[in-house]
Amino acid sequence: MLVEVWRSGFLESVHRGALAVLGAGGDVRFAAGDVTRPVLPRSANKPVQATALLAAGWAPRSGEELAVGAGSHSGEDGHRELAAAMLAAAGLGPDDLGCPPALPQHEATRAGWLVAGRAPDRLAMNCSGKHAAMLSACVAAGWPTTGYLERDHPLQQAIEARLGEAAGEPVAAVVVDGCGAPQHALSLTGLARGVLSLVQAPEGSRDRAVADAVRAHPWFVAGTGREDTELMRAVPGLLVKGGADGVHVAALPGGGAVALKLDDGGDRGRTPALTAGLRRIGVPAEVLAPWARPPVPGGDGVVGEVRESAALDA
Repeated sequence: MLVEVWRSGFLESVHRGALAVLGAGGDVRFAAGDVTRPVLPRSANKPVQATALLAAGWAPRSGEELAVGAGSHSGEDGHRELAAAMLAAAGLGPDDLGCPPALPQHEATRAGWLVAGRAPDRLAMNCSGKHAAMLSACVAAGWPTTGYLERDHPLQQAIEARLGEAAGEPVAAVVVDGCGAPQHALSLTGLARGVLSLVQAPEGSRDRAVADAVRAHPWFVAGTGREDTELMRAVPGLLVKGGADGVHVAALPGGGAVALKLDDGGDRGRTPALTAGLRRIGVPAEVLAPWARPPVPGGDGVVGEVRESAALDA
């Protein structure tokens, strides 16, 4: 049990799962639950995936392009415009995207679309930046763009090999992600090890380029008001990447890395668990306070909190 939900002094709910904390050397410093069991990191794999796109020849024209290629954006105007520009630079367009049409996740933007009667759009899908980067890598490498989401496509073979290499373990399974791309199962220790390797890579390397772009441009990784955006702005050097179904990973150079998976796949317990892990790699509690204990509302006020369990209390 990683996270507890308290309402008016009553334990209402719990969130179970697993959490791994690695030291700066990649050693497991703390584990709660089974951190060796394969999980689906979902979008938490994206920063390491982006290094495979660079190795294939993709040459982003800016740090923002590299960040959105490793991100899960909210579909805000700047996100969609950048993904469209990346496609245009590769001689492609939105119709070449293999991700499904979606409405923006950003509430104000989505509300505006609904009022205007605007239909879902592939560029608004939160993975369109990754897909634009994948297509750009195919063009750079001379690989076909048709079928770029098939597991046997050279791009996907390169991504699968790179994820296993960074994690220090073979990919345990390959399934279809929500965006239609292959999704690769790894252990939480492997996920954390891979992201840690990015932030501690030498300057000038592909791995470091991804880490630097993500940390310099967190709005393109997530969006307005998102936890990943705000945490990276609050903690210098920290790389944070969430994934669907209760996954989060973070790494800090010289400190270590944290990876977690909530068994229920929900979002409510993620930041209390993540902040508990981040304290163990040296991030000050006062910096993490805005995310550590989300309030539980009751009537017009607050009657409780979502907090880490005793298993994570450091």
